[in-house]
Amino acid sequence: MDRFQEMHVFVRIAQCGSFSQAAEDLHIPRATVSNLVKRLEQRIGVRLLERTTRQVSMTQEGKHYYQRCLRILADLEEADTAFKNTKPQGLLRINLQGTLAKHFVMPAIDEFVTRYPDITLHIGEDDRLVDLVKEGIDCVLRAGPLQDSSLVAKPLANMEQVTVASPKYLKKYGVPTTLASLKHHRAIGYLSSVTGLDTTLDFTLGQDIKAVTLSSIVTVNGADMYTGAALSGLGLIQVPRYRIEEELKRGELKSILSEFPPPNMPVSVLYPQNQQVSLRVRVFIDWLTEQFHVISTGSS
Repeated sequence: MDRFQEMHVFVRIAQCGSFSQAAEDLHIPRATVSNLVKRLEQRIGVRLLERTTRQVSMTQEGKHYYQRCLRILADLEEADTAFKNTKPQGLLRINLQGTLAKHFVMPAIDEFVTRYPDITLHIGEDDRLVDLVKEGIDCVLRAGPLQDSSLVAKPLANMEQVTVASPKYLKKYGVPTTLASLKHHRAIGYLSSVTGLDTTLDFTLGQDIKAVTLSSIVTVNGADMYTGAALSGLGLIQVPRYRIEEELKRGELKSILSEFPPPNMPVSVLYPQNQQVSLRVRVFIDWLTEQFHVISTGSS
């Protein structure tokens, strides 16, 4: 079993490029990590890692050994669970897009914890491109078109989107009734860490999507500020309906151009494609699928 521990430590160092980070992730002392790698390299007779004061990288031999280790460790975990009703356990690191976490995940997360008491959750909130392997994250929940083809994506839902503005804004600039009339309007800019600056609104026109770029005097980089700027009367926005359902009910925002709706926003859970998916990751993905199925069907 010591050999498997050596492999596990080596793989984590290779993934995160740091002895210290690997030690922290695996909850073992830094000195133990160094000793295990030293013993591994002595045993197989080759240098696997190049260490400098700034970074750790794999040698050519290390890269070949790393791929073999991934397969061996995946086979070991699969063998351990193949012939018994093993309960999922261990540390599960997930990263969630903020508004999805707030509306759909965190209100029900106690049910997941109750169902799988042997899983320890580390939950991060982000909307950036995450290097899952290097950062040691098992899976991420994201909304919008997928940007990273190196990840496996499981679709969970397609969220209805709406174009909205505040009564204050509409009183000042008028209610647009055609796409052509949008030339007299302005949008609130959104600066995404993934896609950059966006002041374009998308509308469904028959079988096509028409993109309309508007001027903007305000740009934000967060979902809550995006809605807040619209509430203040600073421009048009397009958002998933769930985010502003209450504001629509209270009349604080008004839906416009409903005959030209924005395309639905896909919601997906993503995980690395070249790694064996652990049991704890599989049950979390299944649980997310359940949650979004309930939402999309309206069942309880």
